[in-house]
Amino acid sequence: MTIPMHSLQEKCAHLQEILRAAGSVLVAFSGGVDSTFLLKMAVDTLGSRAVALTVDSPFSPSGELDGARELAGRMGARHLVLAMDPLSLPELAANPRERCYLCKVELMKRCLAIAAEEGLGAVVEGSNLDDLADYRPGKRALEELGIRSPMLEAGLGKGDIRAKSRELGLPTWDKPSMACLASRFPYGMEITVAGLAMVRAAEDHLAARGFRVYRVRHHGDTARIELPEEELPRLLAGDLRREVVATFRTIGFRYVTVDLDGYRSGSMN
Repeated sequence: MTIPMHSLQEKCAHLQEILRAAGSVLVAFSGGVDSTFLLKMAVDTLGSRAVALTVDSPFSPSGELDGARELAGRMGARHLVLAMDPLSLPELAANPRERCYLCKVELMKRCLAIAAEEGLGAVVEGSNLDDLADYRPGKRALEELGIRSPMLEAGLGKGDIRAKSRELGLPTWDKPSMACLASRFPYGMEITVAGLAMVRAAEDHLAARGFRVYRVRHHGDTARIELPEEELPRLLAGDLRREVVATFRTIGFRYVTVDLDGYRSGSMN
């Protein structure tokens, strides 16, 4: 895909043209940086013809659903919640390399059905230009099912979205990325309810200690903590390190390690 370079203002105008042409949309809305900006632009462009939908899933990080509800309310968007348990699909719980594809197919089929019930013209989601550089097997599902990615079509990258979100006063403009908890497990390792609960509890503990960007990768009885390099010294300072280790062991991990490479989005890909 070749996307011409334009100013941020032109890209946002193009985004609105795409949304206006769709007529009405169901926005796949997680409450993250990208989907919040997309919903804001959709509501500003289409009003009540833009509806938000958030998935309530064991894969969701703590607080994401409540945060999405609050944001949708702040923007005046009607907000739907779809309960979905990906672990009910054995092939997905087995965690193959195509996990994200399998999950996206199931999710987006349900979104399309809801959009049809609501009389909405399209399902849209928040992929952006930067996502083309990463391993995203879910993108194939979007293409197969005809799900629109308006920000990608308009040539908007992550930096554009954060800059415009700040300009619009969206509280998510500097929110760290929060990928689904399934991404904490190496491909081929079964994802279980218990394993997800361990990761969620461990990451909640890091958040409570003031860390904003973090991942706890689940390697069986071992937790591998990823933090930005500049945060590593604070974690490794005596009292906090000992507290984190003790807490993680209580959660169920036998060994607690720190990745000296630091945080990398998609490090399990």
